[in-house]
Amino acid sequence: MQFRTGELAKKCGVNKETIRYYERIGIIPEPDCTENGYRMYSQQIIDRLNFIKRMQELGFSLNEIDKLLGVVDRDEAKCRDMYDFTVLKIEDIQRKIEDLKKIEKMLTDLKERCPENKDIFECPIIETLMKK
Repeated sequence: MQFRTGELAKKCGVNKETIRYYERIGIIPEPDCTENGYRMYSQQIIDRLNFIKRMQELGFSLNEIDKLLGVVDRDEAKCRDMYDFTVLKIEDIQRKIEDLKKIEKMLTDLKERCPENKDIFECPIIETLMKK
């Protein structure tokens, strides 16, 4: 089954400009056009867009998704490329987890400084955050 741009956008929960942008950057292939000039997309493109959206939800950048799709699209060197990508992504995630732990600790410390509900001008959390 083939879908026009508007139908594709609706099925995937993206707008038409997103689809065109993904085509321009090469993350999805440009579709065939009908004699009337309608761009027609296959179910495979719906699956690809859903994959892209899911990876974005998980925190992957479009550049990272493009690299992943590049590995998927090529048959040669899949395993090595995927391994290298995975190692780098794990390191990135571990750094983010450490940063989030630091933020959590800072917020917990700030919360403990505020034993009562005070006016905003007397708030120790705001005062602490305003210090240099």
